[in-house]
Amino acid sequence: MKLSSYAKKIGISYNSAWRMWKRGQIPGYQLPTGTVIIDPPELRSVPVHAVAVYARVSSSENKDNLERQAERLVTWCNAQGWSVSKVVKECGSGINDQRPKFLALLADLKIGQIVVEHKDRASRFGVAYIQTLLAMQGRKLVIVNTADTADDDLMGDFISIIPSFCARLYGRRRAKRKTEQVLAALQQNGPAREQEAPKSLA
Repeated sequence: MKLSSYAKKIGISYNSAWRMWKRGQIPGYQLPTGTVIIDPPELRSVPVHAVAVYARVSSSENKDNLERQAERLVTWCNAQGWSVSKVVKECGSGINDQRPKFLALLADLKIGQIVVEHKDRASRFGVAYIQTLLAMQGRKLVIVNTADTADDDLMGDFISIIPSFCARLYGRRRAKRKTEQVLAALQQNGPAREQEAPKSLA
């Protein structure tokens, strides 16, 4: 199999696959013509309990980070000695529980381990429930980095749900105006402010 076909098969860019091959992370050889040929065993058939990596960003504005996030995950899995059978990349809020690509991973019983960079790449809420349900199936959600993620992506998730809440609170007609007011206030005050000392309740 050509390196370009392998990259397309698992869902990463050719440049990412090339860098990984050069680092020895993908087995293969180069023909005199320059074409890189690989034949990883994991592509001959998808094994039961295969490993999949899931990369997510909150919006299309961060789409450039998807490829780098996916590459980091594949590199980490290779360092553990795991063969990655599938790479899934998705743009969508971590608050959204209807992300089709992530739901497809959860429903695919052949995938034994779903690897994410941070727990909020899987979901902003309810990760413990996801882990429990997967464990009941003999599967696992693997979280590479347990440290907290940056506030800017959390702010992106927060902004993405403002229109929905405004529509429920104020009705469809007033929702757009209220959304614009909330966003304007956020831009004016900034995504993060030092908390003032709480006033006495006495």
